[in-house]
Amino acid sequence: MKAQLQKGFTLIELMIVVAIIGILAAVALPAYQDYSTRAKMSEVVLAASTCRVSISETAQFSDAIPTGANLWGCEQNVAGTATAAPTRYVLSVTTTAAGVVTVTTRGFNDTALDGKTITLSPTDTSGAKVALTDALLPMTIPGWKCEPGTLPEKYLPGSCRAASPPN
Repeated sequence: MKAQLQKGFTLIELMIVVAIIGILAAVALPAYQDYSTRAKMSEVVLAASTCRVSISETAQFSDAIPTGANLWGCEQNVAGTATAAPTRYVLSVTTTAAGVVTVTTRGFNDTALDGKTITLSPTDTSGAKVALTDALLPMTIPGWKCEPGTLPEKYLPGSCRAASPPN
């Protein structure tokens, strides 16, 4: 009788491969979900850019700042206005008279993310937050500090995490 050669894999070998794939998927899937959420969150931070530019230009080239909230000319979907939400993941962009920009999130279908805020505040050369006033004008704003507001920090892009230097 001739010895038959084994062809294919045994059941135990296939089970080991399936177990390894399952373990890799269990680790990779949550990491990918956090990554994709942070990528979407960069759109939220980008929504504040228009206000950051508007406030910086006003501070540098003007003798007076707006006297109230949401008067910098860059706000979007402010309560009481008829404008629509600016982007898929941004519900509104608001400002204070001191130059602080607040962006409210939407569209993540997650209660930990929807309706939460990120704030951008002007800073001085040392990185400390500055409240803009007429007495400081004209001034160049050397940086902006991004803070999570009510948003969990783990979903923020690297530029907004506490360990990051001011941008």
